[in-house]
Amino acid sequence: MGEERFGEFVLVRRHADGHVAELALDRPKAMNAVSTEMARSLAGACAALGADRDVRVVVVTSTHERAFCVGADLKERNSFTDADLVRQRPVARGAYTGVLELPMPTIAAVHGFALGGGFELALACDLIVADRTAVVGLPEVSVGVIPGGGGTQLLPRRVGAARAAELIFTARRVEAGEAADLGLVDTLVEDGRDREEALALAGRIAGNSPVGLRAAKKALRLGHGLDLRTGLEVEDAAWRSVAFSGDRAEGVAAFNEKRRPAWPGE
Repeated sequence: MGEERFGEFVLVRRHADGHVAELALDRPKAMNAVSTEMARSLAGACAALGADRDVRVVVVTSTHERAFCVGADLKERNSFTDADLVRQRPVARGAYTGVLELPMPTIAAVHGFALGGGFELALACDLIVADRTAVVGLPEVSVGVIPGGGGTQLLPRRVGAARAAELIFTARRVEAGEAADLGLVDTLVEDGRDREEALALAGRIAGNSPVGLRAAKKALRLGHGLDLRTGLEVEDAAWRSVAFSGDRAEGVAAFNEKRRPAWPGE
């Protein structure tokens, strides 16, 4: 397993053959609160992962035992002038959009607190695996702001407009069992197994065509919310991007020859 640091607070681990990458939030003394420095590191790590054609799945994890991420660093924010906050905004957005725009499937492995921007990082992923210690929520209106890392747009896409409004307007925290019932997380696992189960899921996904995975994610993301006819055009464009690929040829050949495919990734 290879490791690479992006700044002080973000660690990337590449597992096995490098097809699964772990993007680890590593600011344990602050429960992974996202400072300006950490936001820059996240954006940098995501840019590097997005450009790595060997990576087929990314798992976002935490090195803190009791928290995934508690959101923005409010101690840092408290020292900001209005001008500082304006300057910092693009940096903060870059961290969240960096995760959101990763071209390969992404899985968040959540335990403990995933609040505010922490939950928005999880929402930016395609799938969320949580253990029974997880507590999620978007409490921003309780401190005079709004979810600004994608929460107002991503949460309704998961749970519907009315449910998202209730959760955002009340600023309430949701424990793991209810979070699973509401669809705030996708898979609920036993305490301490979120990372292990997320990496196992990533391994299963990574066995599939990297070209197909990226195209399927693009179609899912771009087609969401469109009318059916337009969405089908998005799907058709994604299909055409893979139909004549080396992965398609290898996949068909492997199926007919009853063997595991050796994906060329192009």
